[in-house]
Amino acid sequence: MIRLYHLPLSPYCRKVRLSLAEKRLEVELIEERYWERSAEFLRRNPAGKVPVLRIDGLLLAESAAICEYLEDRNPEPPLLPADPAARYEARRLVGWFDDKFHAEVTSKLLHERVTKKIAQQGHPDSARIKSGAKAMKAHLAYMGSLLDERHWLAGPALTLADFAAAAHLSALDYISDVDWSLNQTVRDWYAKIKSRPAFRSLLADTVPGFRPSAHYADLDF
Repeated sequence: MIRLYHLPLSPYCRKVRLSLAEKRLEVELIEERYWERSAEFLRRNPAGKVPVLRIDGLLLAESAAICEYLEDRNPEPPLLPADPAARYEARRLVGWFDDKFHAEVTSKLLHERVTKKIAQQGHPDSARIKSGAKAMKAHLAYMGSLLDERHWLAGPALTLADFAAAAHLSALDYISDVDWSLNQTVRDWYAKIKSRPAFRSLLADTVPGFRPSAHYADLDF
């Protein structure tokens, strides 16, 4: 059995979960509160971060590397294009969401509203929340500009870039922090991607103390 140590609203864990589900790989999910830094978890990943995937007798860390391993291990259905330039574009956008979007949006909204409370790290910082909400608008506009020219974010086919973006946005949508009225093109893309079978387990997630938005699991918003 494949085993994933994760947090339900972690976008990095969600990206791995989407990749596993798209490739129809069954996985046992084990919630890991990484901030408690248990000795057992640190033995699995000395960096003290989730996700960690146990597969093929290996313990794998770092979500991008995990997804690439899954792509090499199970190339069908493909989540990275065969063409080098198209493959680069998908990887570039994965980096965009996991680095830039996370730094400017996810870390400010999700961390302040959810992680701080769960980890008992103090009160939310309203200035960071306002900054994250403002940055979200620019990122949705950028996504919209890509989708105006492409069927999916990186090109004509679904790739890891779409899963990276959807992982972040779905976590933020759970806490009602995405204003989908800002960009109809992005909203249509998200409705399409969350209708995929791979998304079902994410839409069933619940986090004690935090209710999902009213439309979170509604495929038609």
